[in-house]
Amino acid sequence: MNAPLPAPLDVKLMNWTASALFVCCAALVLAAGARWLLGRPAFAIHRIVVQGDLVHNNAVSLRPMVMPSLAGNFFTVDLEAVRAAFAQAPWVRSVQVRREFPSGLRVVLREHDAVALWGAESESKLLNSDGEVFEAEADDEEQDSLPRLQGPQGQAGEVLAMYHRLAPVFEPLGLELDELQLSGRGGWRAQLDSGAAVELGGGTPEAVVARTQRFARTLAQVAQQYRRSPEALESADLRHDGGYAVRLRGVTTVSDDKAAKKVR
Repeated sequence: MNAPLPAPLDVKLMNWTASALFVCCAALVLAAGARWLLGRPAFAIHRIVVQGDLVHNNAVSLRPMVMPSLAGNFFTVDLEAVRAAFAQAPWVRSVQVRREFPSGLRVVLREHDAVALWGAESESKLLNSDGEVFEAEADDEEQDSLPRLQGPQGQAGEVLAMYHRLAPVFEPLGLELDELQLSGRGGWRAQLDSGAAVELGGGTPEAVVARTQRFARTLAQVAQQYRRSPEALESADLRHDGGYAVRLRGVTTVSDDKAAKKVR
């Protein structure tokens, strides 16, 4: 039996061309169908679920910020643009966005947990529990309840750590640490809720805490000598070697006509 003759080259080219045209047509039909399907109203973004422990944000305040970023539908919306829009909202620290078929988005927000005011009173900067500085407007209640911390740029975490170490030292005296400042030269200065200013000096954090603890242990005894309580403290300077100087409201000294007492 004779073997079949190979098809001529022109026949092969026609077959390849026909196959290619068929594939192209099929791809175009599928693309058109997909485009038609994706354009259906069923896939438009109809629902956005926002989750998280929100204190300073809500759906009303977030809507005008995110609506311009909602271009496209479920399949074509730019999730990164949506995430960036939510991230611009005040107090927002982190954002996660994912699609929920067929027409929704789920957004998980994490807000900053402010633990202190940061910088000068004219600024709207705050500090979160991780020592990160962020800008937001605190309401009057938060302004009154949060301490104010100040320090050189990049050292917010160090100032916050020192605040956590010093605040408990004043508590047994019935005093609260309202403000703590670190100067560019490394010196610490505190202000208490009674209005008293305390120069803590510089050195290692351990040295500063040790001086403050010594001061706190003896302040009540010193004040008692003048029939005063620790709340009568007006100012103190702990930068002296082996002692400290205090000024008590309503108390003056005869020796140098200054309202100060050197304790050793």
